[in-house]
Parts: sequence; C-alpha cells; structure tokens
Amino acid sequence: MDAANAAPAADRHDLIRVLGARENNLKDVSVEIPKRRLTVFTGVSGSGKSSLVFDTIAAESQRLINETYSAFVQGFMPSLARPEVDVLDGLTTAIIVDQQRMGADPRSTVGTATDAGAMLRILFSRLGTPHLGSPKAFSFNVASISGAGAVTVERAGRQVKERRSFSITGGMCPRCEGRGTVTDLDLTQLYDEGKSLNEGALTVPGYKAGGWNYRLYAESGLMDPDKAIRAYTKRELADFLHREPTRMKIAGINMTYEGLIPRIQRSMLAKDREGMQPHIREFVDRAVTFTVCPDCDGTRLTEAARSSKVAGISIADACAMQISDLADWVRELTEPSVAPLLDSLRGTLDSFVEIGLGYLSLDRPSGTLSGGEAQRVKMIRHLGSSLTDVTYVFDEPSTGLHPHDVRRMNGLLLRLRDKGNTVLVVEHKPEVIAIADHVVDLGPGAGTAGGTVCYEGDLAGLRAAGTLTGRHLDDRAALKKTVREPTGALEIRGATTHNLRGVDVDIPLGVLTVITGVAGSGKSSLVHGSVPAGEHVVSVDQAPIRGSRRSNPATYTGLLDPIRKAFAKANGVKPALFSANSEGACPNCNGAGVVYTDLGMMAGVATTCEECEGRRFEASVLRYRLGGRDISEVLAMPVAEAAEFFGAGEAHTPAAHRILGRLADVGLGYLTLGQPLTTLSGGERQRLKLATHMADKGGVYVLDEPTTGLHLADVDQLLALLDRLVDSGKSVIVVEHHQAVMAHADWIIDLGPGAGHDGGRIVFEGTPADLVAARSTLTGEHLAEYVGA
Repeated sequence: MDAANAAPAADRHDLIRVLGARENNLKDVSVEIPKRRLTVFTGVSGSGKSSLVFDTIAAESQRLINETYSAFVQGFMPSLARPEVDVLDGLTTAIIVDQQRMGADPRSTVGTATDAGAMLRILFSRLGTPHLGSPKAFSFNVASISGAGAVTVERAGRQVKERRSFSITGGMCPRCEGRGTVTDLDLTQLYDEGKSLNEGALTVPGYKAGGWNYRLYAESGLMDPDKAIRAYTKRELADFLHREPTRMKIAGINMTYEGLIPRIQRSMLAKDREGMQPHIREFVDRAVTFTVCPDCDGTRLTEAARSSKVAGISIADACAMQISDLADWVRELTEPSVAPLLDSLRGTLDSFVEIGLGYLSLDRPSGTLSGGEAQRVKMIRHLGSSLTDVTYVFDEPSTGLHPHDVRRMNGLLLRLRDKGNTVLVVEHKPEVIAIADHVVDLGPGAGTAGGTVCYEGDLAGLRAAGTLTGRHLDDRAALKKTVREPTGALEIRGATTHNLRGVDVDIPLGVLTVITGVAGSGKSSLVHGSVPAGEHVVSVDQAPIRGSRRSNPATYTGLLDPIRKAFAKANGVKPALFSANSEGACPNCNGAGVVYTDLGMMAGVATTCEECEGRRFEASVLRYRLGGRDISEVLAMPVAEAAEFFGAGEAHTPAAHRILGRLADVGLGYLTLGQPLTTLSGGERQRLKLATHMADKGGVYVLDEPTTGLHLADVDQLLALLDRLVDSGKSVIVVEHHQAVMAHADWIIDLGPGAGHDGGRIVFEGTPADLVAARSTLTGEHLAEYVGA
C-alpha cells in the first residue's frame, strides 16, 4: 500500500472540478482548478471567463450556502438558479469581490459603505465632549424626532391609560436632510414674470398654451390669467407656486390642482436623470442648481454633532481628512475604555492605506468611486480576515491601477493565497498573469467563437502554447518615431477640483493626448472637472450601461429603428410590428422569448416560449421578409454578417450599415444584434458605449480608461480606432494606465507625484520619448521598463 493511498480521505480534495459547464457561451467546458493556489483566467473579452468563474463556480457556491438556511430565511434572499453544469466538485465558500459600482445614493459615502464610519460614530459617542448620546447623534442618516401621547396598557384585566414620551437625537442636518447639498429651482427658467398666463408665461417643457398642464393654472380661478406674474399678490403667488394638492373643478372637470414647484418636482425632478427624454434633461440641467448646504457647510451633520470633539477634532473634521492622515490621528488616541474599538478602527484605516486608497476621505460619496476603487473598498473587509480555505473571486483587480499600484495589488493577492485560500482572478494584464500558479486560457475567440479552454497549466507553458494570449503575452508597444503636431490647445487655468492644486495646463488639440498618474493623483478631476462640457465634447466614462434583459445592442445603439423602417417599407406595414417590445411581440411571452415561473424561495424557472420558440415575435410578423430573412433571423445575426447583409443588395440600408460599421470598428463584430445587454461582459459594454458615441458630432473625445476589460490582442485594435478618430480631425483625450496607450500617445500629461494631497500637480508634460528619457516620474520609470529603454 503506497503512501498516496495511505493519506486520509479528507486530504484528497485538492481540486475544484468543473465538468460540462454550458453557462452562456461555454461549450461543455471541463477544468480542474488547484485549491490554495492563485489561478488566473484569461482570454479575449467575451470568451467566457466570467461565465465560468462568476456564473458557474461562484454562483453555485453561493446557492449551496443559501440552501443551508431555512425556507423562511431563504424567502428573504435572492433566489439563484443552478448553473448549467454537469458536475461541480470540491467547492468551498466563495467570496466575490467584483467591479459593480457601489450604490450612488446621495447618502452613501465611503464611511457608510465600510465599517469605518460606524466605528467612528461609536468612538465619538463614548469620548466626544460635550457628550451628545448614542452613535445615532453622529449619523447624518438619522433625523432627530420626538413625540408624546397616551398609550393604553392592560394590567390585571383592566385597561389603564398612561402618558408616554420619546425622543431620538439624530445627527442629520435638518436643512439638507443629510445630503450636504440643497437644490434650488431657478424660477426664471419656469416662467417669464413679465407676461401673464394668457400671454404664454410658462416656459416649462410640456406646458404649452392650450394644453391641460397649462389650463390647470390659467383656468383654476386662483389667480388672474390676464395679470403679469410679477404683479401677483402674495396670496396669488403662493397659490401659483406652492399650493398643496387640492381637488377642484377646472373647466368643468374634477382635477387636482397643485402649485407649479411641487408639481415639477414630482413629475420631473423625482425621475432618474438617465431615463429622461433629452429635452426634459436639458431643462432640468438649466433650472436646477445644486449648492452646498449653508447650515452644515456640506458636512451633512447638525451643529450639535459638529460641536462634540475628541482631541480637538469633530466627526465632520475626521471624515473630511484624508484616510492616511486620519489613521495617524487615531494612532495617537490612547483611551483604555475604548481600546478594542481603537484597535479595530486602526486596522480598517491601515487596510485602506495598504490597498492604495489612503488618498480617499470617509465623506467621499461612494457613487463617485471608479470601478477599480469600488472593488478595492470591498477588498478591505477581507484583508484582515482570519478565514482560511475560502475561495476569493476577483474581477480584474488591476482596473484603474497605475503599474506602480499593480505591484502592491499583486502582493495582496499573494497574501490572501498564502493564508491558505484559493484565489481566482479574471485578468488581462501580463503583470498579474505573471504571478499565477495556474493559468486557464479561454477562447479561441469571443462570443460564439469562444467558450472553450485553449490552455491549462503554468505560465511557461502558456508562452509556448501558441494561444492568442500566449502569443501576445510579451507584446510591447514601441514608442512612436514621429508624433503629430497639435492644431490648437484647450486651456485650463487654476483647476482646483478635489485634490488639484491650482493646475494650469494646455491640453493640445488635434492629437492623441494621454493623461496618466497613480490612482488618486487627480486625472479624472482634471478631465471631468475642468474640460468644459459643451456640444463639442463627447465624454465616454465608465458608468455602467442601464438595460434590462429586453435591451440588446440593436435597441441600445438605435440600430433597430432603421431596420424596422426597412422591413415596414419592404412589406407595406407599420414599423411597430417589428419590435418585440411593441405590437409585434409574441402574446404568450410578451416578447421576452421565455416564460418565467416564480417558485418563491426556489430559483425561478425560465422556459423557452412554446408559441414563438424563443423568437419573441408573433407568427404573422415572421411572414414578412427583407432580403429573404425575417426579423428574428436578422436579430440573430452577428454584427459582421449583418454589416454585409445591410451593405448591399435588396436589404441595402445605409443608416443601419453605418451603425454596424461603428460596432465592428470597436471590435464587437462577433456580437449578435439581439443578445440581451445583461449577458455582455464589462469590456463589451464599454465598447458598445464608445460605438454609440462615435456618431456624436463632437470635436473632442474624452475617454476614461478605454482598455478596461480588453485583452492584449484587442488593445492594438483600440489604438488603431483612436488613430482613425484623430486622423479624421478629432481631438482625443484619454485617461489611461496602460503602457501601450501611453507609448502610442502624441502628448503625455503626468499627474502626481503621489495620491490625494501628495498629488494634484503636473509632474510632466511632453512626448512619450521625452518621458522615457527623463525617467523623472513613477510613470516614466514604468514606461521605460515596458518599452525596454
């Protein structure tokens, strides 16, 4: 009996085995992943990495953990379907650290999103002088309330009335309700006070003279419609602008009258800005002004909460400090009565610094964090964890990180592994792939051309394997021999957004300009805070695309409109028939293609619709053809095939062909037109957004890290696209960390030298060749190393 067989059975489970995974585009994938090792999954964007790691391994681990709870508790948890896979063996508890943006609620800050804010509030409630009360007194999410009244208590069979009173002391500023800003409506944008209602005084969109919105005011009888608004009495003005909703008869019809300001707030301002029609959004941007709350000075807290201090510092001061400075301040506090709290707070703040986020402050709104920053904030709670034998799953942890910061991130990933955990990382950057114990390369292509494992093994084997990733792993972009000459300059003077220190800089126009620097050095503040947003500036940021499973590339890019019109014209019917969200929808599944059955605490079941067989349209619509294809066949085409189809012949549609050309330009030729947006990877969504914006008439394009989610092989295609944009007379400004983009630039502006208050200055301006020759900054050193100078 040999030694291997003598080992206890419990020690033989050293692999996570996946057999027959078919989630999304995976084609019966089978892999064996070693436990307590760092495994990197790589492959082109859309090759199936996330489908394997997140939608199969991590999803099944979470589902199995949820099943350990009672049915009652599971009723309150999200129900998860079992992934499409034959066998999943050797799973451990999975902790997912993804790039989902943190909630952009105005009350959510870095402090509230981590435990640091809660611990600070407890600290001030125990040590603050004057003493205010519980930690709620320092929370800007808790309002102060008090009340009194009679309560009926049953005692010994008799009902006795007693007077009771209660009060809660909260820290919420009553003026701004804990938001830090107050909104004012600019009344000059709502009406022309020199005119009367009958002369068309209202200038709000949708309030045209003669319409019901207009008649509500003109025929209410509360004010004289022939009198100029500036001549209204106090009473008339109050009724016109502020009156509470009142049922009354107007023009013989029972209606609810409401003052103009609350009516606009309810009907327009309560809506999400992204979902507004363009003309409404333009009006709201003109009419609403956001100003810092004058009562709390933007701190969100009551005067009492700001007056209670510990060692001369209030909680508002502490939250406004840079976290690295706050950590130093907390280290100086020595109070035995709260020693465990101070230890825990120090640990959390030190984790922020260690992970490279020491430049943030706790009062920073969490919605303003980039995807990479949000992911690192989520990592903080796991760094000091004592758990071992856990599977940590990371989604491109190098996103938004300067090459200098990537090394620190690598150290953290290795630390998690060395504690005895399994670390799974989806990543494109060669610096992160280099530290892997095991590599799984998916491909060979994207979408339907991907979904298979091209290589499994160590890094040396990947280089020799000849896969797309292996071939491009040692790619290094060379510095340009000649750079373009600028045609003008965008002058920025005295920029002070966030941590910028009165920056003066001329951004050259007509060339490819790259703005770089370590994370937190002020790049986004310079570009988004100082580049004037006019009709000539097109900004493509990393905000996620909004879209349900009914949205797809055809609806998002506006491609469906010309296609519907072409079908309608060819068949002599109306365009609405060719939309699965309108008249042409299959009546059984309402155009979804699947029928959902909700099973309460169990995962809901989605079955393909029997009537339309998943085509989403009713049978009569599918009889209409264009170029020999019906609408469902067209939506099932990949972009590249559709571009040929609409480019010539009977189906020739120039408007559709233009949009398809732009999608192919950004490397999305493999996407099918009807693929739900919810199934696209992060890199695909950003490129879809870029393709949509390429139609804009802008002269200046501002791109925020366009290489996010791009495979090494796709970066060349992106650089070619940027070159085409510049050669067509556009100016392109890119905020980027990728050395290939820096090497390809005509002009580089480097911010630094550090992050937070150690940054915010221009440390270099010039060509990439000069930056490499000078090696005077962190970026210069890393770029020189990259190009082998």
